[in-house]
Amino acid sequence: MNQKSPQIEKLDEIVQLSILYDFYGELLNEHKKQVFEDYVLNDLSLSEIAQEQGISRQGIYDIVKRCSQELKGYEDRLSLVRKFQNIKEALGKMKEIVAATAQSGHLERISEIETLADDILKEL
Repeated sequence: MNQKSPQIEKLDEIVQLSILYDFYGELLNEHKKQVFEDYVLNDLSLSEIAQEQGISRQGIYDIVKRCSQELKGYEDRLSLVRKFQNIKEALGKMKEIVAATAQSGHLERISEIETLADDILKEL
């Protein structure tokens, strides 16, 4: 079995949280946004943020944890990231089919493009 190291798991979590923040960050209040940005996006330590904000390290940890849960909850309910990734994948397939069709001149693959376009429209 291919197990990830703790550092890789931490990086994966940071990337996932960054993506969720891109989609749902504006739904957080300004204070939470600032703390979350400092920790996840600016890579400041809990202690650095606590000193800057004038609250305890534990308080900062709690805010980051709550923000992470909120962002994941928004994705669970709205699925915007999943839809975006599905659309991006479908568009990539469409580009491949168009390029192959243009090269080969076999226009029968146009129906595949139509199907993918319909799938994209359903996602929206």
